[in-house]
Amino acid sequence: MTAGMFDSFITRHWFSTEAKHIWSDLQTLQAWLDVEAALAQAQARLGVIPVEVAEPIAAACRHERFDTDRLSRDIAHAQHPFVPVLRQLEEFAGEPAAGYIHWGATTQNIFDTGVALQMRRTHTLINTSLATANMALGELAVTHRDTLQAGRTHGQHALPMTFGFKVTGWLEEIRRNRQRLQDRIGPSFVASLGGAIGTFAAMGSQGPAVEAEMAAILGLEPAILPMRSSFDRATDYFCALALLAGTAEKIAQDIVFMQRTEIGEVEEAFHMGKVGSSTMAQKRNPSTALLLISLCGLLSARLPLMLGSMVRMDEGDSSATNVADVAVPEIAILGASVAETLARLVTGLVVHEDAMRRNIEITNGLIVSEAAMMQLSDRLGRHKAHHLLYEAAQRSVMEGLSFTQAIAEHPEMAGLDMVTLDTGAYTGDSAQLVDRLAR
Repeated sequence: MTAGMFDSFITRHWFSTEAKHIWSDLQTLQAWLDVEAALAQAQARLGVIPVEVAEPIAAACRHERFDTDRLSRDIAHAQHPFVPVLRQLEEFAGEPAAGYIHWGATTQNIFDTGVALQMRRTHTLINTSLATANMALGELAVTHRDTLQAGRTHGQHALPMTFGFKVTGWLEEIRRNRQRLQDRIGPSFVASLGGAIGTFAAMGSQGPAVEAEMAAILGLEPAILPMRSSFDRATDYFCALALLAGTAEKIAQDIVFMQRTEIGEVEEAFHMGKVGSSTMAQKRNPSTALLLISLCGLLSARLPLMLGSMVRMDEGDSSATNVADVAVPEIAILGASVAETLARLVTGLVVHEDAMRRNIEITNGLIVSEAAMMQLSDRLGRHKAHHLLYEAAQRSVMEGLSFTQAIAEHPEMAGLDMVTLDTGAYTGDSAQLVDRLAR
């Protein structure tokens, strides 16, 4: 029986298969074992433990050798998540190597450093998906550099723009998110080896050197001050992931809006066999965008758990680390799934330029009211021009007149040259910004 969303046959396809593998029980166990092997190797190099025991310890650090059913029973009995792992590891390593396993370390050192390894791998997945999204959005922006679209504020037409300009806005946010995550991955997930409370007491003066050597072996940065009660570094990365979720959700919401039947400006990828409803055969729902919105919500909802886990009593507190041990894998899988789904969504996006043109014209020229005001402001002053155009705009809406006619028939226009309204000529620097930022 499966009870979780990541393995359920109903929902497991929502989530990154590769990320789920990274955070599976066996790969989590292997991450712990990789840390133990690196610890022994570092200590042997520095003379903390005998050189000859490092190889038997490393050879024993393979998850395939472990009896996971026994581990499960023993963990429940011992009420400790790692001591039963050490017992089996000692059996595999044999004497005298068994006596030097986990030398001077504590469980949280192994768990935190193991998470650092898993998060590095997860970050690679996220970064690859964001690179794909970047490429797709850049191509989309350039292709639609001059495609007219109605810019909207508060759900209403505002000014003309180009679709390429809108996509460039998405692209720039994704780029910032990608850079933000890249800046944080190294400092956020480090090799920690301070022992029981982080003072290196069990290894004496060689503790910091062992941590640095272990970090180098694992390809991580050393913690330097490995306080068990500190969780701000990891939380910094998770906050950046939540910002990515905010950007991805915004993009998905935009696409859902633009795919509405009445709007019809874009459409996510469709294939025969994709079903929108069990009763309404015509439905072509934006299911990928809606899934992305759901994934972003699931990720963002877990951020308070990370912030709460920063509050740790004394120099160690399992009530806080227990929360992180459960929530971190979920956030990591969700982060990779958000990036992967975002890439899939924007890569397959179909643009309906004819619908964009149709929609920009439905207000009879009102969308370029600002252009009219800028022309009249030179003649009447901005305040009088705005008043005149406000009255003309309301008449255009209520009587169904073109905006040009409503302006021309306004009493204050007597003796003034007619304003010219050209929707396509009032897109500002839309195209130039695409050239500057998207190419």
